[in-house]
Amino acid sequence: MSGFVGAQHEFHDAAFVQGWADRFVPSPPRLALFDMILAQIDQLPTRDPNVLELGLGPGYMARHILERQKTLHYEGLDFSAVFFDVAKRTLGELESRVTFTNVDLMDQSWPTRLTRPPQAIISTWALHDLGSPQSVADVYVRCFETLPKGGILVNGDFIKPDGTSWEYEAGRFEISRHLELLRQAGFADQVSLHHFEPELAQPTPAQNYACMVAVK
Repeated sequence: MSGFVGAQHEFHDAAFVQGWADRFVPSPPRLALFDMILAQIDQLPTRDPNVLELGLGPGYMARHILERQKTLHYEGLDFSAVFFDVAKRTLGELESRVTFTNVDLMDQSWPTRLTRPPQAIISTWALHDLGSPQSVADVYVRCFETLPKGGILVNGDFIKPDGTSWEYEAGRFEISRHLELLRQAGFADQVSLHHFEPELAQPTPAQNYACMVAVK
């Protein structure tokens, strides 16, 4: 069987954003991804790292991490101010620990808008929405330029699994290509830790995502 895997979003529309957030309250596999990302942050040598999330969205990962790590500094970047409203409700009392930065990752100057230099850059289910491998590659380059030596990039994003007969939207591509783009961006070490919710026969847009880590 074959078909097409992709999704259309209207992330500047308040009703669409709230509905999207309600449908994607984290499942156990997604919570496992959050824990995997947190474990990478915890390996950093500094006790109170600056963490930047690309694509804050509804704030689910931010809340998960901030509830478990009491000393890090968190900045959430998103191109949708509507998502910030949802994220603030998700975060509740934790909102005071988050800096909200409204900027589009397609703007190559986005690192100049950050409020502090990050030691870790993290993201989930966001970069594929940029629409092409080149756009993701550009973000990887900007991340490499922004991180210090020893800093980490952890991207948990939808991918196109090996062996599929389905067509995928252009922003969803193979893990091996992600790792090659990270290498080309300058990262010294890059690896995929896990492929979550793998499905080849009848994939949905919410399945097939991987946790990829790169160290500068």
